[in-house]
Amino acid sequence: MTTGAYVVIAAVVVALGFGLWRRRTDGRFADTQHAPTEQDEPVTDSLLAGTPWETELGERATLVQFSSAFCAPCRTTRVVLADVADHHDGVRHVEVDAEKHLDLVRALHVTRTPTTIVLDPHGRELGRAAGAPTREQVLRSLPD
Repeated sequence: MTTGAYVVIAAVVVALGFGLWRRRTDGRFADTQHAPTEQDEPVTDSLLAGTPWETELGERATLVQFSSAFCAPCRTTRVVLADVADHHDGVRHVEVDAEKHLDLVRALHVTRTPTTIVLDPHGRELGRAAGAPTREQVLRSLPD
């Protein structure tokens, strides 16, 4: 085989590996809540404090979705999150245009759209998912 063939094979293997990894992790919620320790400062500020959405927190949870105009998975995520919020008491869905609110995107370390952040009733982050989560993934991420 020639060097070019080896390069093509290597590129296909790397692309396949990346695709499988992305498929496995896309839309999964990473738990960001941790048990407080003595060294932790109490978290009192909502992630949405000082934003137009600071008064839109749900009594049980808030699903904050970061979207962009040309993001196809964002449309799917919007439908899933709105459906969960409509059918579960105390759950709100807030959509943030990432392109118009870059300061918030940077502050919250949002690196891609869609990103969904689950907040508790006080606006503290419980978990986040990059990519389009399924309805079941969203329901598992909600607090009891």
